[in-house]
Amino acid sequence: MKPSFFIAQETDLPEIVRIYNQTVYTRQSTADLEPVSVDDRREWFFQHNEDRRPLWIIKLGDNIVGWISLTDFYGRIAYSKTAEVSIYIDENYRGRQLGVKALDFVESCVKDFNIETVLAFIFGHNLPSISLFKKFGYVSWAHLPEVAEMDGIKRDLVILGKKY
Repeated sequence: MKPSFFIAQETDLPEIVRIYNQTVYTRQSTADLEPVSVDDRREWFFQHNEDRRPLWIIKLGDNIVGWISLTDFYGRIAYSKTAEVSIYIDENYRGRQLGVKALDFVESCVKDFNIETVLAFIFGHNLPSISLFKKFGYVSWAHLPEVAEMDGIKRDLVILGKKY
């Protein structure tokens, strides 16, 4: 089954949060150490808009199986053509190439949002995500050693970037 991509609606927020929270305890994809609530993510949700910084849900049939966001980088006007990409896939649907299809989708429409540079912030130990982005031509632009601490373990952050 081929995934479909839709602009997220506020009614999708509980599913977006559910999928996000699946990653909290893995310590692979987010620096949050405890699950977040829908209320915690509401302001973040409304920072997205379909004209400039979209938030999409990924559906297989009627099921929301993941989401993608493009968010502002650093929040200053000089960086308006740079965005951070985030992709989260429901743990029950990983291993089905949905990350590849999600990044394909982003690549197909990133210029529609007047974006020239896309950044991905990935923990250094998240090798599957690093590999995915490198397959799409992202290169390592920064390595921030031991900038995060989770469960007493220091973790590196890698910033991958790509020009469009």
